[in-house]
Amino acid sequence: MKIDFGKVALRFLGTASAAAVVGFFAMTGSASAGEQIFDELRFGVSASVQSGHSRENGVFPEVTALFDPFGYDETVGWQKLLRPRVHLGTSIGTSGEATQFFTGFTWTVDFNDKLFAEAGFGGVVHTGDLDDDDDGPELGCRVLFHEYAGAGYRFTPHWNVMAQIAHSSHANLCDGPNDGMTRAGIQIGYKF
Repeated sequence: MKIDFGKVALRFLGTASAAAVVGFFAMTGSASAGEQIFDELRFGVSASVQSGHSRENGVFPEVTALFDPFGYDETVGWQKLLRPRVHLGTSIGTSGEATQFFTGFTWTVDFNDKLFAEAGFGGVVHTGDLDDDDDGPELGCRVLFHEYAGAGYRFTPHWNVMAQIAHSSHANLCDGPNDGMTRAGIQIGYKF
């Protein structure tokens, strides 16, 4: 029996994206006048950390919205890891580079009231080159995995700053090259 890992990966990404969208609409559909739709909004900028022909030029303005459809804020301790938040965002290409639209799940670990770490996993759709031999990464597929890790500091219960590194690739699960995109940057967040 031959397993088509490309189809398995796309099904997984489709399921993760569908769960994120369902979570978003469940949250927006049930929001009353006293509830907010967004849990947190982040704005920032990143740059490519790759070298050689797969390096992307320019900077990438970013916007990310986080939602809490599973009750992350109401849980305490390690149980927070069982209730990830949902993220939805974009990294906007400049200098002719790829724009990304991503979604997935975010897990946050608080070390104390000020310091936290975060990891996210999901999928991304991008506008980059699939297999051209131009400068910039050759990505092979239009839909990729997207993961990130970050560390942050809370100035107040509402305002925070986070440094992060994000990577998008297809993990060799579809045909074509897999240079991937790796970007690092900083984001300012406002938690409602």
